[in-house]
Amino acid sequence: MTDPPPEPVAWSEGAPGDLLVANIGELVTNDPAAGAPPLHVRHDAAVAIRGGLVAWVGPEKLLPPEHRELPTLDAGGAAALPGFVDAHTHLVFAGDRADEFAARLSGQAYQAGGIRTTVAATRAASDDDLLTNARRLATEAARAGTTTIEVKSGYGLTVEDERRSLAVARDLPTPHRTFLGAHVVPEGSDPDDYTTLVAGDMLAACAPLATAADVFVEEGAFDVDQAREILLAAKGHGLDLHVHANQLRHGPGVQLAAEVGALSADHCTHLEDEDIGALRDADVTAVLVPAAEFSTRSAYAPARRLLDAGVTVALATDCNPGTSFTTSMPFVVALACRELGMTPEEAVAAATVGGAAALGADEVGRLVPNAAGDLVVLDAPTYLHLPYRPGVDLVSHTVKAGRLIR
Repeated sequence: MTDPPPEPVAWSEGAPGDLLVANIGELVTNDPAAGAPPLHVRHDAAVAIRGGLVAWVGPEKLLPPEHRELPTLDAGGAAALPGFVDAHTHLVFAGDRADEFAARLSGQAYQAGGIRTTVAATRAASDDDLLTNARRLATEAARAGTTTIEVKSGYGLTVEDERRSLAVARDLPTPHRTFLGAHVVPEGSDPDDYTTLVAGDMLAACAPLATAADVFVEEGAFDVDQAREILLAAKGHGLDLHVHANQLRHGPGVQLAAEVGALSADHCTHLEDEDIGALRDADVTAVLVPAAEFSTRSAYAPARRLLDAGVTVALATDCNPGTSFTTSMPFVVALACRELGMTPEEAVAAATVGGAAALGADEVGRLVPNAAGDLVVLDAPTYLHLPYRPGVDLVSHTVKAGRLIR
């Protein structure tokens, strides 16, 4: 007789676990051996997890005997899929910008300089306050099915404040920490002098706490030469690279991401055909953040053109207090289907295996042997309900490394 499933625990709590998820009516695996792309789906399936890793996936009637005695979560015939991979967030901050949001609803355009409001609040906050808020948001994301999350700095903009933001991020349940000292130029600073600081002393202090670096290439933020200097310096420290690119208008960010070998170009709202070709040819993932465009009433990224050209596309929340204050990947999936012209299959793939590509994390975003034992069980018969029932909490269980966290 199997043991009952363990009680849910905090996302960051405990060692990797053992769990059998059984009676899955529809299972998205992202395993090419399991069916047609882009999702690859099995039916009447089970997933066995041992030591936090997938040990077996397949039709439940073929479940090997050695897995039958694992603690079991009965999915009740519902759908399951890999845990969402949110490849772009800004969780370490203080305060909010609700007034700015309300002003946009009255017709005020978004400007990158609004970031400075959050910088002031973040600098004034204690480490404990920053960590408490970031943990709250990470837990909120996990309840909505996110099992892998990237976290950026970028609201400190001094050597010490950027370093402590990454130290806070190190205490979150994620290995994906991105140095974003090049978010905007602090008020009163010379852009070239600040670029030198970011590429030099700030990067030296922050690189040991980070796994990647990012630069906001935009009018009002950093030009292409400044961004290149910072990105190449970060590459010299062994960091992976991301670029905030082509968000507010057409610019050089996407081309720079391809030039320096970035893992991803994020936002990608304003693209020419040559930009799309550069992403494809350099194998740079386009991370699209439709919740930000929803919040700012901006044009949506051309997902259809990217996908049709063969570019790898990821979806992310861009959770931040100014332009996208959401942790819900299901909401992002629904927006992608409604506003970006993506099919449900494409959107769910982009929210799982696409996010994994953006982070260079092949061990997540798919349910195959030796992958991370991260999955989501829906209170629904099929993943199609994610865009079909927007705004409804459809996640009944979230499993991280074989541990039930919801």
